[in-house]
Amino acid sequence: MDSEFWHNRWAENRIGFHLSETNPVLPQFWPQLGISRDETVFVPMCGKSLDLTWLAERHHQVIGVELSEIAVRAYFSEHLYIPTVTTLGNGHTLYEFDEVRIYCGDFFTVPVDTVDAVYDRAALIAMPEKMRESYVQHLLSRVKPGGKILLVTLDYPQQEMSGPPFSVPAPDVESLFKGCDVKHLGREDADASHPRMQQGLSRFAEEVWLIQTPA
Repeated sequence: MDSEFWHNRWAENRIGFHLSETNPVLPQFWPQLGISRDETVFVPMCGKSLDLTWLAERHHQVIGVELSEIAVRAYFSEHLYIPTVTTLGNGHTLYEFDEVRIYCGDFFTVPVDTVDAVYDRAALIAMPEKMRESYVQHLLSRVKPGGKILLVTLDYPQQEMSGPPFSVPAPDVESLFKGCDVKHLGREDADASHPRMQQGLSRFAEEVWLIQTPA
């Protein structure tokens, strides 16, 4: 997906991927990471997710990256936050309010220092197959040795629906994060009432992974 695709999705408010509440995955699985309040959390392609706020209530520094300025501005305005805005080089703008910092710009060039933990609910599954290896390698370059990633993926027959979001099945996760400690935490299969199943998919599941980088 090129940047214009995502800019158009936000401009046209076609954001079915946005959840209007905190993703249940966070309170269920985040404690398993054992991350302290002082450790920094990174959220790639964060949109205007309420997950940022949930994380900020538990950590002193939560760093998001988002391509769309519409999404970044919406996050702060919908929470009635007035952020400090700093124009950076290389086409990035930094928005800051209390524990939350969001860089508006390209994930691959954003000037983020190394972090202790990552929450990826919407980034990997937004990547077409040809971009996933580059994405994962760049993500891992931002994580400290021994750092942890809570990763959410989708599993469905890709031929039955064009992404994004894309299906990233278990063998692909294990291959992409080869060299890391990859642990499967859970899987939730959708029932017939799920919107994706009503669109004609034969199966649709959300999977959760805990990935730890080598120390």
